[in-house]
Amino acid sequence: MRAASLAVAVGCCVWGALASGAAPARGEASATYDALQRLVRIREVSLSPDGTRVAWVESVPGTAEAARLQVRELAHPERAPVRVTASKDGAPCAEGALTWSPDGRRLAFLSTAGEGRAKQLYVADASGAGGPARRLTTVKGVLAAPRWSPDGTSVGLLVIEGAEDALGPRGPAARETGVVQASPPVKRFAVVTVEDARLRMVSPAGLFIHEYAWSPDGARVAVTASKPPGDANWWSARVYAVEAGTGETSLLHAPRWQVAEPAWSPDGRRLAFIEGLMSDEGNTGGDVLVVSVPERLAAKVRFGEKAALPVEVPPAQNVTEGLKATATDLFWPAAERLVFVAQAQGEAALMAVAPGGGAVKTLWKGPEHVTVSLGRDGVTSAVVRDSITQAPELWTGRVGAWRQVTRLNADVRVPVGDVRSVTWTRDGQPVQGWLVLPVPDVSGRKAPMVTVVHGGPAAGVLPAFSPQTALFTASGYAVFMPNPRGSYGQGEAFVQANRRDFGFGDFSDVLAGLDAVLASAPVDPARQGITGWSYGGFLTMWAVTRTQRFQAAVAGAGIANWQSYYGTNHIDAWMLPYFGASVYDEPEVYTRSSPINGVKQVRAPTLVLHGERDMEVPASQGYEFHKALKTLGVKTQLVIYADEGHSLRKPEHQKDRLLRTLDWFDANLPAAESKPKVRAPAR
Repeated sequence: MRAASLAVAVGCCVWGALASGAAPARGEASATYDALQRLVRIREVSLSPDGTRVAWVESVPGTAEAARLQVRELAHPERAPVRVTASKDGAPCAEGALTWSPDGRRLAFLSTAGEGRAKQLYVADASGAGGPARRLTTVKGVLAAPRWSPDGTSVGLLVIEGAEDALGPRGPAARETGVVQASPPVKRFAVVTVEDARLRMVSPAGLFIHEYAWSPDGARVAVTASKPPGDANWWSARVYAVEAGTGETSLLHAPRWQVAEPAWSPDGRRLAFIEGLMSDEGNTGGDVLVVSVPERLAAKVRFGEKAALPVEVPPAQNVTEGLKATATDLFWPAAERLVFVAQAQGEAALMAVAPGGGAVKTLWKGPEHVTVSLGRDGVTSAVVRDSITQAPELWTGRVGAWRQVTRLNADVRVPVGDVRSVTWTRDGQPVQGWLVLPVPDVSGRKAPMVTVVHGGPAAGVLPAFSPQTALFTASGYAVFMPNPRGSYGQGEAFVQANRRDFGFGDFSDVLAGLDAVLASAPVDPARQGITGWSYGGFLTMWAVTRTQRFQAAVAGAGIANWQSYYGTNHIDAWMLPYFGASVYDEPEVYTRSSPINGVKQVRAPTLVLHGERDMEVPASQGYEFHKALKTLGVKTQLVIYADEGHSLRKPEHQKDRLLRTLDWFDANLPAAESKPKVRAPAR
C-alpha cells in the first residue's frame, strides 16, 4: 500500500533523528503530522437493516474531501470490499450520507461526482448485481440527511434551495452587504420518488428542519425544527410531526432545553428523543425522553409571519432521569427496548432502557471512542472504534462481541508512555479527565505538560485517536484533557452545573485536576501550557487572567468579552439557557465571566488563533484580547486564517494551527537541560 510505505519512511527518518540526539526541529514535527495525515479515516458506517452487509466511507489519504464508499458482505469476510460510487470514471469525489433501502439491497447517498461538484442524491445496487449509481436530483442548493421511506419507494431529504453557500454555523460565514438577512435560507423536508426521480417539498416553508425520522408506516415524519434562521434558532427548536402527504404539521413536544435524535417506536405510537442543555447543534447530549403520539393529530400548527399557534401537547417522560451518563445517539429497535450510545465517566458506552423507564442496563463500556450503526434486531451492529493509541477500524457483530472487519491502519502505532483516566473531587462532585504521558525520557526528567480544554462547553473528552495528542506526545509533552463541570459523561445535572458561572466552577475543576495530575504523574509543574478552541479558547483566555500556573497559552476561537460577543455573533440564542437572560437584561452576569476584565493579570505568552469568517465566535474577539495583551506588554501573536469559519477546513490551515501551537510551547515554556525529541507514529 503506497501510503503505508511513505509513512514508514517518515517514521524511520524521525526515529533516526531521535537516536542521534539532534535538537528537535519544526521539520520533525511536520513530518510526524504528515505521517498522521496518511492514515485512513472512517468517516461514517451503516449496517444494512438485516445485518448482512456493511457500508462505510473512508478517506482518501492525500486529498482534502475525497472519500471512498465501500460495501462488504459479512457472510464472506474473505472477499474484498466493493466500491460503490457515482463517479463514472472512478475519479475521487466526496461521497457519504449513507442510507440502506429497507430490503438491504440498495444504497442511497450524496456525491459530488456530477457537474458543478455540488452534492446530489444517487442510488446504487449494493447487493452484488452491480451497475452504475443513478442520479435522482439536480438541486441548486444544499442537500443533507437522505433516509429511505419504510416502503422503499422514495427517499426523504433535507433541502435548502438556492443557497449553495449555506455551510452551517461552523462553516465560513457568507459575506453580508446591503440589507442583511433579508430572507434567511430555510431547510425543508422533501421526498424523492426513486422510480421517476421526482422531488416534492413537504414541510412548511416557514419551518427550518434540523432532523427527521420516518414513522414506521411512512405516513409522517417526526422532526426537530425551529423558525428561520435555523443556525441561530436551533436552541429553541421543538418536536413536530409532519404529514408526508400533505405537509400538515402538529406540535409533539415543547422542550425546556435542546432536543435531538427523534426515534419512533416500532408501532408508531410513541416517540423518543434526547433532551438536554446543548451548546452546539450536532454535538448531542442529554437524557432520553418518551412522548405518546395520538393516532389522530388534530392540533395543527401554521407557520408564517406570525408565531405558531399555541396548542396542547402531551407530557414527555424522562426515562433516564438521574443517570450518571449522557445519551448521545438513540435507537428504538424493539417495542420495550430503547438503545442509546452514551458518554459515561469519560468512556464510551451502549446502554438500554425500557420506554416506560426503570433500570438502565449497560450493554458495553470501554475506554475508547465509537461510532455505532445498529441493525433491525437491535443486537447486531457495526462500529468504528478508535482510542488514543489505535487508529480507527471497522468492527461488526453482536454488541460487545465485535469482530474486526478492516485493517486499514493495522500497522499504525502511536508511541506514548501511558494513558490514564484521572479522577478527583471538587465541591463534593467527582470529576474525570484523561492524561496521556510521552515515552519516558531516559534521563528521568519530568515532562512538560499541555492542558487541553475541550469546546462546548456541553461536550466531553473521550480517549479518541487525535492528531493533536499524538503530535504533542511525540514531541515529549504530557497531555491533560479534563472534563470539568458543564461536560458530558456524568449526567444532566453535571452538564448544567456551570450555568451562570462560566470560568468559575469549571475552571476550579480544571485546576483541581491539574493538582491531581501533578501529585501522581512525572510531570514538571514549572513547564505548564494550556490551550483550547471555542469554549476551550475562552477558558484558556480566562486561565491566564486568573492564575500564573501556566507559563504559555494558545487560545483558539476564544471569547474575550461576553458583552461584545453577544451583539456580534450569529448564534446568540445559545447563550440564553446558560446565562439565564440576555446581555441587555443582566449585563453583570456577562461581565463577571469576561477574561478582558482581568487582562492586566496576564503574564504568560499567549498565542491567539482565529478564523477570518467565524460566525460562531467572530474574529473580533481575538483582536480584542490580542490588542489588550500587546498594549500591556505581554508577549503575544495573533493569527487569522483566511476564509475560515469556526472549524478550520483547509488542510494547510489545520497543519499550521497544530505546528504553530507546538512551536509556541517549545519557545515559551521554560527549558529543561534538554527536551525529548519528536517521536513519530510508526507504520
